[in-house]
Amino acid sequence: MSKLSQTRLSLQMRRKRVRSKIHGTAKRPRLSVHISLNHISAQLINDDDSTTILFVTTVGKNQKITMTEKAEYIGKELGKKAKAAKIKVIVFDRGEKLYHGRVKALADAARSEGLEF
Repeated sequence: MSKLSQTRLSLQMRRKRVRSKIHGTAKRPRLSVHISLNHISAQLINDDDSTTILFVTTVGKNQKITMTEKAEYIGKELGKKAKAAKIKVIVFDRGEKLYHGRVKALADAARSEGLEF
């Protein structure tokens, strides 16, 4: 098995392991984070109804800032929209990413806006 194949397999296994332990409901939705090479998106999901409650992304925004600053922006915007939708408690789904760097910056910014997880 090549190194690239092993890396992809490890990411898939980590994603399944994290995802198998969490579940979003209407009262406590799941915050799913996706970080690509250039953009960051986050959404609040109700897994019972399979619906997206809120969605925030950097796609389409002309921002000449670092990815960590984009993550902080997404966390703050998500926190503001969740507050407007009267959502305070969520479940954090980091996906295949480790909890440091950009993922941690997004989570800390969301917590600073009043979200609890």
